[in-house]
Amino acid sequence: MGEEVKGKEEQEEKMEKLEKLEKMENGGAPPSPAIKYYGWKAMPYIIGNETFEKLGTLGTSSNLLVYLTSVFHIKSVDAATLINAFSGTTSFAPIIGAFLSDAYLGRYTTLAYSSVASLLGMFILTLTAGVSGLHPRDCKVGDTCKTASPGQMAVLFASFAFLVVGAGGIRPCSMPFGADQFNPNTEDGKRGINSFFNWYYFTFTGAMMISATVIIYIQSTVSWSIGLAIPTILMFLACVFYFMGTKIYVKVLPEGSPFTSIVQVFSAAIKKRSLKQVKDPNQGLFDPPHVSSLVTKLHHTDQFRFLDKAAVVISSDEIKSNGSAVDQWKLCSLQQVEEVKCLLRIIPIWTTGIIYYLAVVQQSTYVILAALQSDRHLGPHFQIPAASFTVFSMLAQTLWIPFYDRLLVPRLRKLTGKEEPISLLQRMGIGIFLSTVAMVVSAVVEVKRRDIANNGSTIGTMLGGGAISSMSSLWMVPQLMILGVSEAFNLISQIEFYYKEFPEHMRSVAGALAFLNLAFGNYLSGFLVTIIHNTTGAEGRKNWLSQDLNKGRLDLFYWVIAGIGVFNMIYFIACAKWYRFKGTRQ
Repeated sequence: MGEEVKGKEEQEEKMEKLEKLEKMENGGAPPSPAIKYYGWKAMPYIIGNETFEKLGTLGTSSNLLVYLTSVFHIKSVDAATLINAFSGTTSFAPIIGAFLSDAYLGRYTTLAYSSVASLLGMFILTLTAGVSGLHPRDCKVGDTCKTASPGQMAVLFASFAFLVVGAGGIRPCSMPFGADQFNPNTEDGKRGINSFFNWYYFTFTGAMMISATVIIYIQSTVSWSIGLAIPTILMFLACVFYFMGTKIYVKVLPEGSPFTSIVQVFSAAIKKRSLKQVKDPNQGLFDPPHVSSLVTKLHHTDQFRFLDKAAVVISSDEIKSNGSAVDQWKLCSLQQVEEVKCLLRIIPIWTTGIIYYLAVVQQSTYVILAALQSDRHLGPHFQIPAASFTVFSMLAQTLWIPFYDRLLVPRLRKLTGKEEPISLLQRMGIGIFLSTVAMVVSAVVEVKRRDIANNGSTIGTMLGGGAISSMSSLWMVPQLMILGVSEAFNLISQIEFYYKEFPEHMRSVAGALAFLNLAFGNYLSGFLVTIIHNTTGAEGRKNWLSQDLNKGRLDLFYWVIAGIGVFNMIYFIACAKWYRFKGTRQ
């Protein structure tokens, strides 16, 4: 018995020594466990969650201006200011949500909290419509409407706050979390990721179409309480779908603040700026064993060589016995340096998205204003709401995405022999080109609309003045359809590009970049409108953006955007040629 016990003890000691040796080889970290990817089996829960969440929140958000003016009796100028503040905050909130997700919570937990926050926001907003004491009394036309009390506004702002929190977590994390469910190291997994981005956006645009039509119609014509209760129920179903798939999700754990690592690289590079560049990066740079099974090992690249100094080993005292750095503010690994290089390479490509959105956002501004001064009748009794024209753009996306993913791509794979026959950067470039074409078409159609209004027949006058052209507003559908296909090429590719090219532990931040593009694109559009309005509207000049479009030159405004689009296309081509994809050896 004594010998058996002694033998077991010796065996246990050997096992402990082996584990210690394995940890030493892995830089002091235990070996990463194998990950089981369920791929498309997890998609019904994730896409179901996304679909119901968008059905629940998008329609309500786009109709908030009407709700504030008609139910809360807020003046249109104040309501517009409030909506702009709300929209701007929801566009920037994803950066905070992405940081918390990548640094502390992880995407699964962030999405869980954010989904519940959105549900609470929708529930409180529904109460403001359904409970008489939470909104001002109804008033008739001609009456002096009573404004909302401080308590009523406080409840309204509470709903907005929860919606902002929800958007801050859901927007940057939902798409990367879905892509996390596929194995990026297998051909099936890579193909699954590519298809997922397309089908994700397909359900997104489908939900937007339903929200922009059915839900808005119920809210505006049937009942606000019912119209808000339906999205709240849909948001509850989104939460149910999400939590149903908990057991099979791949949950990428947070690895600390990614921004700390970025600052460390710059700090170490600045401290060692006087050092000479090493002749052989494979020998002179600190490159400890790579142990993560989720984060891709990056090889040395020749771009941004000044950052390599952050990984230069001055003496052996800078490295611990287990192979890690003594002070990461003075010595960074080659992996850290290359991750920062990835981010620096992405920035120029990202900036092209801001200029790209300058064309896209016009479909929610001057396209609507032009539609108001066109014949929007379909038959003698039905008139298309001007704000609903964005549906044509969404329809183009919804029709194009399955055609591209299921019919065009498989054929191109056979012809080219490539898994990805049209690269991400090529697709983004096609999207930028189509957005410029859409602006040219918009300018041509606007000239025709204005000429008919000024020299031909009109069908009435707008409430604020200005003749309504007899030209059918359906002539604006082609430019919207082109913009829709443009978004299908560029926006989806942008998001997929950020997901694949960002370091894996920063993918939530990558998911937030597209929303930042949209925010800056809106600001750029507003800035351009202000400049042109002030410049052309000076005394003695013809204002291009006149209140009455028939007296303005909206077509020239479109030509300016088209010209900026041509510049953006040239800039993008230069950036694309200079860009080096993550993981390539150079």
